[in-house]
This record gives sequence, structure tokens and C-alpha cells, in this order.
Amino acid sequence: MQGKIFIVGLGVLGLVALGGCEPKSGRGHLSYAKDVKPILDQYCGECHMPGGPGAEKSGFKVDNYRNVMKGTKFGPVIIPGSAESSTLYRLVAGKVDPSIRMPHGKEPLKPEEIETIRQWIEEGANEY
Repeated sequence: MQGKIFIVGLGVLGLVALGGCEPKSGRGHLSYAKDVKPILDQYCGECHMPGGPGAEKSGFKVDNYRNVMKGTKFGPVIIPGSAESSTLYRLVAGKVDPSIRMPHGKEPLKPEEIETIRQWIEEGANEY
């Protein structure tokens, strides 16, 4: 009987520990397709679609996951697992000089949208 209680206790303890792994939003894991692409389309698409001025200047395109992960002419803008090391997050979160904040010359992202991008990157920047 004590062995069964011990095993059940370990199972409950494991579930409690796993509960701490849930993303802060409580929405489950974020994905590029579902959560991030709509934000990038809204704020970045005007300049960073193929042929747009931002895409031409930097090489950064937001038309699909592969291009977002590819980054700019100068290299990646997303480091999966580290938002603070990711240029995309730093640019939209205002953690850079105001003259290069993105979207340039437009209304900044809402705090919850910045948090979505941060959390997505921290979770590994998954496509789906």
C-alpha cells in the first residue's frame, strides 16, 4: 500500500512541476503561423514584403516563416530561445536607439503584441 501511495505522490509531484512549464499567457505554445505572422503582417508588411523599401534596404522579408528566420542581409534577426539576443524583438520592443525602432515612423506595437513575439522567441520560434 505504501508503494502505491509513493508512486501516486510522485505522479502528482511531476504534474505540479510540469505546471510551471506552461507559457505565461496560459494560451499554450505560440506559433509563427497562428500568433506572430498576423502581427508582422499588420506592422511590418507594408515595408518588408518582397519589393518593399524595407525588404530592399535590409533584405528582411515577412512574407513567410522561412524568410523571417533567414533574417537580413547581415544575418538572422531571431535567436530561438533568446528574445534579448534577437534583433527583431529588440527593435519592436524599443530596446534600441529610437531612430531605428520598428516599425519605423509608425505606431509601435502594443505591449501584448511585443510580449507575444518575446514569448514565441523564448519558446523556440516555432513555425506551427
